[in-house]
Amino acid sequence: MKILAVDVGGTQVKLLASGHSEPRAMPSGKTLTPARMVRAVKKLARDWDFDAVSIGFPGIAGLSGPASEPGNLGHGWVGFDFAAAFERPVKVANDAAMQALGSYDGGRMLFLGLGTGVGAALIAEKAIVPMELSELPWNKRAETIGDVLSSAGLKRIGARRWRRIVDLVTRRMMKAFLVDYVVIGGGNAKKLKKLPHGVRLGHNLTAFRGGFRLWGVEDVPMLSPDAPPQAREPIEWRLV
Repeated sequence: MKILAVDVGGTQVKLLASGHSEPRAMPSGKTLTPARMVRAVKKLARDWDFDAVSIGFPGIAGLSGPASEPGNLGHGWVGFDFAAAFERPVKVANDAAMQALGSYDGGRMLFLGLGTGVGAALIAEKAIVPMELSELPWNKRAETIGDVLSSAGLKRIGARRWRRIVDLVTRRMMKAFLVDYVVIGGGNAKKLKKLPHGVRLGHNLTAFRGGFRLWGVEDVPMLSPDAPPQAREPIEWRLV
């Protein structure tokens, strides 16, 4: 089974088909509707063969697809028939959940995505639970975790203080959710220096691996160029 994984972001849409190693990308932004996204993705992937599609969506997603309109894209995502548009089966997941699945190595894991906003997902017992940790309060000034750890927060408070808060939030979340480890991804993860014990950075291609794993496709050689892929039994992942 060949899968096309599409990672929809606020500034770019990136895509990769299983069996290939070079992602392709296009701009997104406030004018990007789902219909425009599908047309552009089909054009970019016209020479790739794929049987099904995974979409990482930057917002709340349920079993029927997007459950809310994204603030940084165009309108029309809720209720859009992606399967009809792609003419193939489609699974839509929160983008942080899809990247979390691609980063998962067993046990109980918390994923934090540090980018324009703050995404999060918990994985345990074959279940993927998207989370809105950015809504949790941070200080007495009514700021939330999202306010201080987002790109806007990083710019406002400075990199040194931002790193300290990332460290503190990560340690607290490890204890609160009793996780075995934490993976930090997103565009701002590269700004971190020293990581707490039990925390590692995610790979920039893990969103695609998560998209493949949603359909039970496990082997992704390009993520481990120095070692052959290890065959595993397919797992039926459950998006909560």
